[in-house]
Amino acid sequence: MTEIEEPELTIDLDVLETEPADEYHAQATRYLSSHQLIDFMNCPWLYRKKQLGLMQREETAAMLIGRATHCRILEGRDAYESQFALGGPINPKTNKPFGRDTQAFRGWAEAQGKPGVHYSDMDLIENLASGVSMNSMAIDLLLYGRSEGVIRTEYCGLASQARLDWVHPHMGIADVKTTSDLDRFEFEAKRWRYPNQMAFYQDMLAKVTGELVPVYLIAVEKSEPFRCGVWQVSEQTLKQARRENHAAIDRLKKAHKKDHWPTGYETMRLLNAS
Repeated sequence: MTEIEEPELTIDLDVLETEPADEYHAQATRYLSSHQLIDFMNCPWLYRKKQLGLMQREETAAMLIGRATHCRILEGRDAYESQFALGGPINPKTNKPFGRDTQAFRGWAEAQGKPGVHYSDMDLIENLASGVSMNSMAIDLLLYGRSEGVIRTEYCGLASQARLDWVHPHMGIADVKTTSDLDRFEFEAKRWRYPNQMAFYQDMLAKVTGELVPVYLIAVEKSEPFRCGVWQVSEQTLKQARRENHAAIDRLKKAHKKDHWPTGYETMRLLNAS
């Protein structure tokens, strides 16, 4: 097992702003984020449609569970219970909870004035939190620090923002991910461009602290046995991702200047099945 190296550093957590998630996301049209940059890297037209509001940002059940899981793991049970309506109404005919997709449950959650986490999802979230708590390296990273801190600054000439899962003042940045299979997490990390996301975060924090700090990914399985693993993203990987980010931002500036937003599939391709 690889031990987490504890460099001699002290991060001023006061550089991180406290801001509700809704307020942060409401600034998406004014500030570039890592997710927007990754959208552009994957498909410039996808990025542009989202920027213009042509694609509605609707929170799916999976997204809500992910948000609640992050709150439970990073902010603790008290914050989790105060920010989410847990449980749901009981059907008097069956003496069982109404389903998550029923009008009865949606109406109940709306009446609570909070996002509703159904009974069927509460056990999953607790299992995910328990999985993280079983990994000593994850506990060390999350034992002390600041959750969901916001940074806004100029990045490669563009007004940008980042919302960091966790910053430990002496260890660096940690980001919590869920996965269907921990054995495939490294493949998933490449597929979903996690190194690009983390290089963006690392650069943004460096802009306000003057120092590139270590970056870690904490991944926990969404099913039994809810294993949790910790990866430190190598400096080589972050350097490569940083180069990709900078090149993508250069292309993004040109796309805005020319108002040209390709899909990436404008030319014919050759399918070679051998």
